[in-house]
Amino acid sequence: MSITLTILGCHSATPRLNAFPTSQYLEINNRHFLIDCGEGTQRQMRKYKVGFSKINHIFISHLHGDHFYGLVGLLATFGILNREKELHIYGPKGIKEVTLLQLKISQSHAKYTMIFHELTSKKSELIFEDDKVSVRTIPLTHRVYTNGYLFTEKEKSRKLNMLNISGYPEIDKADYLNIKAGRDVTLPSGEIVPNAALTLNPPKPLSFAFCSDTSYKPDIVPIIENADLLYHEATFLEDREDLAKKTRHSTTKQAAEIAKQANVKELIIGHYSGRYKDISLFKKEAQEIFENTKLAEPGKSFTV
Repeated sequence: MSITLTILGCHSATPRLNAFPTSQYLEINNRHFLIDCGEGTQRQMRKYKVGFSKINHIFISHLHGDHFYGLVGLLATFGILNREKELHIYGPKGIKEVTLLQLKISQSHAKYTMIFHELTSKKSELIFEDDKVSVRTIPLTHRVYTNGYLFTEKEKSRKLNMLNISGYPEIDKADYLNIKAGRDVTLPSGEIVPNAALTLNPPKPLSFAFCSDTSYKPDIVPIIENADLLYHEATFLEDREDLAKKTRHSTTKQAAEIAKQANVKELIIGHYSGRYKDISLFKKEAQEIFENTKLAEPGKSFTV
């Protein structure tokens, strides 16, 4: 069970020579997700060796250009690469219309099926689930409808405590699957051996919370509480809290305060405003409140 997050882009607004807008590649419990898709995402995927064919689910936080203008180009490339697997795209209502219109007008033909999951709820909801991972929305407050996403591993089966099991010669190997599934064992004598005596707790499921553009919003804390890894935008330093409030973004210290209140293990900040030349200042400010703060940088990976 592991999480690896690769930052493809982490700057705000317009792309620059060495600054790419938001996009992240997440590997969690053998699942592969693309989160946001700003301009240049394809180039960054190539540069950092992200396999195009591994992406089956794309999550878009909101419909501002620096978070989704790279999407239609990526979808067209999938068509050029003769993709056949269906692709699921999650994002605000309107993402289907704007995407299909661009593909239609540009006559970009794709043989694969695109399945759009348009979001409208202002409450956290489960939007994806399989046998390995679940994904919930994190409602945020920005200038347009915006969600973050919480990715959580599914809990694995309990582990067999072979030392204790060896004390019961009546237990057969055929019983092991039932024991791992959490069931008690009834011996031929009628004695019931509780499952807790025969198993060990599985590893704690890991989780990653992605919080895109948002004003300071402490009511998301219960949703992301105890996450192993949190990405939270920090567009401005504390000295421009007025501008953060006006544009509905967050400051370094506000992001750190969310991490502290939610008791997360590690905080990553990004979405830096282009007005700042030294991003080390972002880390310094955030660490005044939350020590385990890291800076997002293109190509940088974080592993739990």
